[in-house]
Amino acid sequence: MPSFPQPGEVTICEINRDLITAESLSDDRAKGAYGEVLGMVFSPVPFQPDLLLPPRGQVAEEELTESISERGLAGLKATITESIKKIFFPIDNLNNLTEVSTQGVTWHQHKHCLAFISEPSQVTIRDYEDSDGKDPCILMSECQRDVKALEWRPNSGKMLAVGCRGGICIWSASYPGNSASVRSGTASSLGTVSRGSGVRWILVDFFQSPSGEPVSSLCWNPDGRYLASASHDSSSFTIWDVAQGLGTPIRRGLSTISTLKWSPRGDYFLTAKFDGTFYLWETNTWTSERWSSTGGYITGATWDPEGRMILISFSDSTTLGSLHFASRPPSLDAHLLPVELPEISSVTGSCGIEKIAWDASGERLALSYKGGHEMYFGLIAVYDIRKAPLVSASLVGFIRGPGEKAKPLAFSFHNKFKQGPLLSVCWSSGWCCTYPLIFRSHVLL
Repeated sequence: MPSFPQPGEVTICEINRDLITAESLSDDRAKGAYGEVLGMVFSPVPFQPDLLLPPRGQVAEEELTESISERGLAGLKATITESIKKIFFPIDNLNNLTEVSTQGVTWHQHKHCLAFISEPSQVTIRDYEDSDGKDPCILMSECQRDVKALEWRPNSGKMLAVGCRGGICIWSASYPGNSASVRSGTASSLGTVSRGSGVRWILVDFFQSPSGEPVSSLCWNPDGRYLASASHDSSSFTIWDVAQGLGTPIRRGLSTISTLKWSPRGDYFLTAKFDGTFYLWETNTWTSERWSSTGGYITGATWDPEGRMILISFSDSTTLGSLHFASRPPSLDAHLLPVELPEISSVTGSCGIEKIAWDASGERLALSYKGGHEMYFGLIAVYDIRKAPLVSASLVGFIRGPGEKAKPLAFSFHNKFKQGPLLSVCWSSGWCCTYPLIFRSHVLL
């Protein structure tokens, strides 16, 4: 029987397919539920979500004022052009942008270090390995405005890419006696200092978008040499050689890009567009194969740990797509198979998936859905995933966040947490909460 949290309860963790709840957020409750097993507690981090979603009219007015003051007549013309694009865009622009699987929260691959968007131009970092510094670090800069995406760089210590208006901020942790180097010409900014370790975050580089558009999607290749970026305002994406600070735009199709995903081995790359099409690329020659969806546009995509299959969610369907490669790279021969999730429509009353995240072990899938019955509104569904011979999903239960009518804004799994899946969720109620999903294949209870 799937676990269901009653209204007024908050979810704490999973213990062998049972989602444990409490009356309120509490470190003591978390310690009793999973702290002794894991040897640590992931305390929730507060932020101000109301600042992330300003009124629509206010956004338009601010953009217009800024365009006139900063860029003169050319800025005013560009803003009017963008307004016209929004009016004639083939889908409900603003609503659909919030449904796409945004990169609002991310875990460092090898450390217990969490980063998330906490204000429109602010990123918060919480290092759970820093036992003396429970206060999170705050990253802010004049270059970093209207943050839309963030992702840790693989194989590089602590370095974070932040997609924002006009480009990408690259932040690096700087330690006493081992200061991070700043690229020549970059206006360096400093984040707050961690009280425990003395770590200071420094803005070491800024990559300007080819046409100055806002960066809304980011994705590193597995070795951290290349960074892919895209914008909801552009039909092209850019591959950055990070060491050189050089970007190469790649254009394909007419619709704007919603999602980028590099495969875990780096040999494949997925781009999805708002017109319901998506492209599979092989990265040896950067050739691609075009696919088209009948279930709406792609709202989320996540690779399996081996990089030979990718799960895809669609805006107008409660059935996922499982795209399997028929042969080895660089072949683009693939088959798209359905993964049924009947409970999403029959139990919750939803008609589409908003966001998805797949644990790196391949055993747990988390997803949020559009609308639904009042009792199920704003919950995250957790599934047990099996991949032999084909992908199948079994509902474990639902996660309820803190606060009345809390809704998940973004969520992500820790990719390398050895003791089982670790899911972090930024809720509209103003808390970033972390949920250990513990079961026997990882921890012997």
